Amino acid sequence: MTYKRLTILCGHYGSGKTNIAVNMAYDLRSQRDNIAVADLDIVNPYFRSKDSQQELEARGIRLICSDFASSNVDLPSMPADLYSITDDRSLSVILDIGGDDRGAYALGRLRDAILEENDYDMYMVVNKYRPLTPDAQSTLEVMGEIEAACGIPFTGIINNSNIARETTAQDVLDTVDYANEVGKLSGLPVVCTSVEDRLYDELKDQIDPIFSLKLQAKLI
Repeated sequence: MTYKRLTILCGHYGSGKTNIAVNMAYDLRSQRDNIAVADLDIVNPYFRSKDSQQELEARGIRLICSDFASSNVDLPSMPADLYSITDDRSLSVILDIGGDDRGAYALGRLRDAILEENDYDMYMVVNKYRPLTPDAQSTLEVMGEIEAACGIPFTGIINNSNIARETTAQDVLDTVDYANEVGKLSGLPVVCTSVEDRLYDELKDQIDPIFSLKLQAKLI
């Protein structure tokens, strides 16, 4: 994939933003040197980028996150170095934003600087198998709520439709039309369909573009 300086991932709860953020950081690290993942998810403390902190750091990727991430302390706190995301323009950042409009309010703190620089992509991560985004119209409603909350327009769609480790290749293929309809109605491109790495070889000749994901391990 090609990346702007800031790549922002938003979507409904459980759409899979964090796994995509971590994997995009690995991909981006092969292209650039000064990389960070910013975990701005103040809504869902369970799946956090911090669960991959050791692997990120081993690859030379900085992690920007709350001190309480992946802890038993459930506080809606922001990272202390939040503004380094916009202030340090030598840093390429993948931003993992919390679910729906509530999580997007956190992104609004950076809105003016992001729009002024205008070197970003903001992707809506869609999952047809989530209960509140089963069709294009309901997905568009969620997109509108997120845009209104953060004040930043989307630039593309990532189809991450899955049912976790039970997902089959056919399950993914069955969602291509859904993602394309979301793209058509929103006027935005479907930049990729992301799939678990075990399905990549089976689907790489059937879906284009496709992005392979190594699933993030949850720390216990």
